[in-house]
Amino acid sequence: MLHAVIMAGGAGTRFWPASRRLIPKQLLNLTGERTMIQATVDRLQGWVPAERTLLVTNRALVPGLRQQLPQLPSRAILGEPCKRDTAPCIGLAAAIVSRQDEQATMLVMPADHVIQPLGPFRAAVQQACQWVQDDPRRIVTFGIRPTYPAESFGYIERGEVMSSLDPALKGAVAHRVKMFREKPSAQVAAQYLAAGTFYWNSGIFVWNAQTILEALRTFEPAMHEQLRRIADALETAEFETTLDSEFARIAGKSIDYAVLERYDPVVVIEAPFAWDDVGSWCSLARLRETDEGGNTIAGRHLGLNSRGCIVRGEGEHLIVTVGLEDCIVVHTADATLVARKQDEESIRQVVQLLQERGWTEYL
Repeated sequence: MLHAVIMAGGAGTRFWPASRRLIPKQLLNLTGERTMIQATVDRLQGWVPAERTLLVTNRALVPGLRQQLPQLPSRAILGEPCKRDTAPCIGLAAAIVSRQDEQATMLVMPADHVIQPLGPFRAAVQQACQWVQDDPRRIVTFGIRPTYPAESFGYIERGEVMSSLDPALKGAVAHRVKMFREKPSAQVAAQYLAAGTFYWNSGIFVWNAQTILEALRTFEPAMHEQLRRIADALETAEFETTLDSEFARIAGKSIDYAVLERYDPVVVIEAPFAWDDVGSWCSLARLRETDEGGNTIAGRHLGLNSRGCIVRGEGEHLIVTVGLEDCIVVHTADATLVARKQDEESIRQVVQLLQERGWTEYL
């Protein structure tokens, strides 16, 4: 059976000041009425039941997630005691899922992506599930055809074409993965785009739970053993204590480094759906409607001679912009950000400076 695992532990620091430690990006309604995590869980409705859905997150975020997702049972949200990257997160989820279902197929996806439309996404996942069932050794991922030379994404270099996909996928193609590539420089990203043989790495995977555990046993035996000890304590009074002690000792590593770059066979399906990782405030310009001046507005705003701006406010607070161009303006109850779009990467430095100055009330 298909089980969904949602990775929901990111900090989303590039969305400061709206994103905070206890209300990070995935708990915000950045692209619509529903928050990012609600929209991700909505994607599973009528397809993967709540009892086969598992969210893995930062322990501090568990109360907020439970409040936003009352339809999920309490055991469906697991809080990590510390940050250890995606390989331990996914490995722990696989260990838990395989205890429930020895033949489980896992759909793994981040909590903060926008995916549309739903039909092609489900069709692609179902095709991936069929491939995994046909050969449980396979790992399947989804590649996004790049539209610009992005430096903020990892890339997948495709190899030979695999067998044809379901006609419902409307022309999507699957390839054997030739190589995973790290986030490139601007020059290298431009070369990838020109080559036409590279995809953005979506971070969405389908595989058999036992397969990914066996891969971790092979490539990361110490991590696998620590995760096994945690899983063995499930449903016992010692679970929380074991989770705290064993998880903290794991050497953090991404699933790309731990498994994907070392494993064969890995198959990449060219995504037949629209995808956005909503990585920064500028993402909103791609995902929300704009006014006659090309401004992206979320909140109450009055603009005069303002063009290409992203403005977000809360409640009835009025934001007025005069003569601004290509700026980001974000107002919250206790902090306001004003920045040029071209400087949006510096928002991370703002968060770091707040930490260094001890102004943790703004984090």
